[in-house]
Amino acid sequence: MKVAILGITALVLVTSACKSVKKLETEGFNKNVVVAHRGAWKAKNLPENSIASLQEAIRIGCTGSEFDVHLTADDSLVVCHNDDYAGMVIEKSTFAQLATKPLSNGERIPTLREYLLAGNGQHKTRLVLEIKKSIIDSNRTLVLTQKCVEEVSKLNAKENVVYISFDYAACLKVRELDKNANIQYLNSDFAPSKIKADNINGIDYHLSAFKKHPEWIAEAKKLKVDLNVWTVNSKEDLQYFLDQKFDFITTNEPELLFSLIQK
Repeated sequence: MKVAILGITALVLVTSACKSVKKLETEGFNKNVVVAHRGAWKAKNLPENSIASLQEAIRIGCTGSEFDVHLTADDSLVVCHNDDYAGMVIEKSTFAQLATKPLSNGERIPTLREYLLAGNGQHKTRLVLEIKKSIIDSNRTLVLTQKCVEEVSKLNAKENVVYISFDYAACLKVRELDKNANIQYLNSDFAPSKIKADNINGIDYHLSAFKKHPEWIAEAKKLKVDLNVWTVNSKEDLQYFLDQKFDFITTNEPELLFSLIQK
């Protein structure tokens, strides 16, 4: 009997601990579905993936601000969408070389550290960190993945960050490195059942994938797999995914999405 009571007590303590962790991850964030794609840049003509576009996403109240991270030739982590920047291939250039070319607003191309620090002073907008696939070799993608997870941990930014990637091995690597990380897969080729089986939190698929496979929406909800969709910009498509009750909608038009939510 004593053994049974101790076992039940232990189970209650473990369950309570799990609930506390989940609450800590979600409590305080803006309660909406709006994820600004590369920050909130369009309305104010800010550079995509800039600190300014992140700050604008935070200012207007987005629940998330998406950004992209590459590994440079000297193993620096920089925030940029394309594989090239100002005529330089990022993976074949040093950070010092990239830094000689400012963004259109005068900012230097941000490092991951600078970007995380810019978002760390608040607990309202998640930082949705895309781990970019290497154009050189797959091992460099995994190196980038490890460095991203290490930097997030070093800056105590775990609660603020959601990891996304088109590279499934990168998603699995994040889970290996951080059992509590929030991870969403981007490539639109796996059903929610596989995502759930591999302990990935969510699917963040192109809008066309959900229209081709509408059954994935119901399946994800049943399995408690988070639903995110990219990149949704038209009024009609935004309303469609609002009606489908997605957890997140990634858009270049966060202000338009807010106006639809408020109707």
